[in-house]
Amino acid sequence: MKTLQSFVQGDWLNPRAPSNAILSAISDTPIAHWGETVNDFAPLASFARNIGGPALRALSFHDRAKMLKGLGDAILARKEELYQLSFETGATRADGGIDIEGGAGVLLWYASKGKRELPNDTLWLDGSIESLSKRGSFVGQHVMTSMKGVAVHINAFNFPVWGMLEKLAPALLAGRPVIIKPATATAYVAEAAFRILIEANVLPLGAVQLVIGPIDKIFDHLAGQDCVAFTGSADTAQRIRSHPAFSREGVRFNSEQDSVNAAVLGPDANMTSQEFDIFIREVVSELTVKAGQKCTAIRRAFVPTARIDDVELALKKALAEITIGDPRQESTTMGPLVSQAQLRDVRAKITDLCREARVIIGDAKVQTPNLSPGAYMSPIILRCDTPDTAQTVHETEAFGPVMTLMPYETLEHAVALVNRGKGSLVMSLFTNDVSCARAIIHGSASFHGRLAVIDRDCAKESTGHGAPLPSLLHGGPGRAGGGEELGGLRSVLHYMQRTAVQASPNMLSATTNNWSSGAKEFPDGPHPFRLKFGELALGKTLVTKARMITLDDVEHFAKFTGDTFYAHMDEKAAAANPLFGGRVAHGYLILSFAAGLFVDPDPGPVLANFGLDNLRFLKPVKPGDTIKVKLTAKSKSLRTEKYGEVKWAVAVTNQNDEPVATYELLTMNAV
Repeated sequence: MKTLQSFVQGDWLNPRAPSNAILSAISDTPIAHWGETVNDFAPLASFARNIGGPALRALSFHDRAKMLKGLGDAILARKEELYQLSFETGATRADGGIDIEGGAGVLLWYASKGKRELPNDTLWLDGSIESLSKRGSFVGQHVMTSMKGVAVHINAFNFPVWGMLEKLAPALLAGRPVIIKPATATAYVAEAAFRILIEANVLPLGAVQLVIGPIDKIFDHLAGQDCVAFTGSADTAQRIRSHPAFSREGVRFNSEQDSVNAAVLGPDANMTSQEFDIFIREVVSELTVKAGQKCTAIRRAFVPTARIDDVELALKKALAEITIGDPRQESTTMGPLVSQAQLRDVRAKITDLCREARVIIGDAKVQTPNLSPGAYMSPIILRCDTPDTAQTVHETEAFGPVMTLMPYETLEHAVALVNRGKGSLVMSLFTNDVSCARAIIHGSASFHGRLAVIDRDCAKESTGHGAPLPSLLHGGPGRAGGGEELGGLRSVLHYMQRTAVQASPNMLSATTNNWSSGAKEFPDGPHPFRLKFGELALGKTLVTKARMITLDDVEHFAKFTGDTFYAHMDEKAAAANPLFGGRVAHGYLILSFAAGLFVDPDPGPVLANFGLDNLRFLKPVKPGDTIKVKLTAKSKSLRTEKYGEVKWAVAVTNQNDEPVATYELLTMNAV
């Protein structure tokens, strides 16, 4: 019997009175004890802000990314410990894989994203520089900085590992210390995973804390630099949101709550179509994975009126193949609910739903035979043939293996019914008809955080209706909470502050480590390509000699490359073009000749050119014009101990000093 501990201010803390038992979902016997550990939350918040926060903010994005990789690797190395505990929550091996290895995957994904796409700095530039004056001496730039507060994460019971890590990863990457409150029913799994994070020994002191037991009193100690991210019921979210700290102090609140998600079978799908079979498989999966205890699970399924009997029959046949039992057994495809309390709650919700629908598959009144005393129940499908006049089926989420099947007449009708959910995390559409997909997307996308269109082309590789991915948004509008989690680097922004900085180009370049036009340039000294990464100063500039573009150049380039577009080869046709007024040089000829002007040919610190960004051709170059190039070191980001990325501002001008092309050149330079 394990007594759960909190981890606060760098130490593990025993509960004052561990009198509360957490019961196994399988056997209904005690698996762990817990009790209140923290009464005064002011020291926890202060420790996070004053110890953990400064330590995290001192690290660059790349340092934080490396830290996340260490955490992800640690979870994977000890995953079997977590699987054994996960079984006691009712999760099968496959269910636990989504939670445990999926959680580690989120850490590793953000580690990779941070290393590849964020600067090796503590400041993140958001967008381009805005000119604020005629002569360019006053400019503006939006910057993202780490806020100086703590992030409080309140998690749900259904995914004790993934649910913790999908919030934690972007917060730590943003430089935010975190206080985690796991849901009690599965806190023993969350606590074990948290211990692995601490024992990985890659986190600075104060970066993370764990509270087992009530956490409500912490809201009294939050201020404007702090934030709260919550996953759970709409009632609890409303209670938290009503605390004065959120209105008085402007504490940020991100909520992911009750969601009556929907799936739609397109009118083109019939019993012989692949989409029909895919739809049936997906509905069954969403009913049985984690015993339907997923915030993204399908709660309402809409099918054409002419197909509803076919769908009912197909679902009965498919669900007959499901094996309910001990999740530790390989033959089991669906385990029990997390607790008897959850079982009672789901049954009560089914009773509510039965006021407008009837049970067509399963039995909500009794537990699955021969599986007592665990919190077992069979999948339940209800049918409501009057969805227009119904209300409860569009508003009630039975958080278990429960779904309601309903008919629709037209696509417009389907859209109206789906939107009756008043906002959800996800809806899915199963169709091979593009016009159907477009109608559903245009009519319903604003009501959902994610919309999955699944057909025969993507079904095999699709992650399905209910799988949130770190690269895409997890959250939803309206009753789903209006929040956003995951979503790639967008989620990191939730934990940072966007500020518009106004200054001179010199001041802005110096403070952001990003040279901008108008800032000081350094033209003297060796060729920029002769300088190693560490020797290269931002603003180091090379202005090349001029080169004339001749008609022979244009014709040779056309013949050599095969690009004989009329604007380059046909004087009469080019003269009639309102943009050119005569033959012009190829844009890529200009780029090639520009490279020939600024490249230093000998081996040196520049290892490779790996791309161009933001290329624009601004003015045509005609035979007889001359071009020259100004190359300026714009930004640097160390990638490994041996090389770093350098971004160069390239400006190509003509004989009148008019810009004809601008772009950013990307090189890898030896350290």
